[in-house]
Amino acid sequence: MMENSRRSFLKIAGYSILGVSAGSMLIGMTPKLTGASSKTALPEYIKRPEAKTATRWGMVIDTRKIDHEMNEKLQEACHEIHNVPDHIAKFDNKNHEIKWIWATEFKHAFPSDQDDQFMVDRLAHVEIPVLCNHCDNPPCVQACPTKATFKRESDGIVLMDFHRCIGCRFCMAACPYGARSFNFRDPRPAIEKIDMAFPTRMKGVVEKCNFCAERLAKGKEPACVEASEGALVFGDLNDPESEIRKLLAEQFAIRRKPNLGTFPSVFYIV
Repeated sequence: MMENSRRSFLKIAGYSILGVSAGSMLIGMTPKLTGASSKTALPEYIKRPEAKTATRWGMVIDTRKIDHEMNEKLQEACHEIHNVPDHIAKFDNKNHEIKWIWATEFKHAFPSDQDDQFMVDRLAHVEIPVLCNHCDNPPCVQACPTKATFKRESDGIVLMDFHRCIGCRFCMAACPYGARSFNFRDPRPAIEKIDMAFPTRMKGVVEKCNFCAERLAKGKEPACVEASEGALVFGDLNDPESEIRKLLAEQFAIRRKPNLGTFPSVFYIV
């Protein structure tokens, strides 16, 4: 009798885990049943026809068009639609700050060994917007024990499944750009207005920029790009005819910590 109960419990638990995993993978996809019976047919999932596609998404940030006001505009556009909590405003606690995109000084964004002694003085004072670099060789993916952090094969975006995150923070230790934040407390009280179109997180979960994958699925550009007035350009790095590739061919651009071999997908025109 005890063995039967144990088997029943394990069976139910197994179905629950499969349900959560499957549900997480289907975000942004449209189910389409094939076959005569929904009981036996395997679901086939197709992307929305209006979705933006690429084989490797990338971003170029023109620092010449960025100032303090623009940085605030970029952060507001991103944080508002992604339900990023403002613990500083709510609790006056910077230690619990959650950041998807934020501004920092050039010397903090780029290490000293990248400095050029003849670099224009403007860069010593400009605020640089930084975010997840969606690396082509992301160390955070390798460090995650549950695959909560993964690189999407179709377009190279490094995403997170919040349901699979166990809060070990190995990904935070592995990221050389400080692009991840940890929810030390329930983020919901620190969200002024919850956007129901994007899931809120919970205490004990890591989060970061997702290149607005949910907006790309609807045919829209990332929120920060849309708000940047041309300072940020987004496109397919593997397409020689794309706007982003043409811009990189015409302008000198640098990446953060290129010596680490992570191959960031975010470039900066200086």
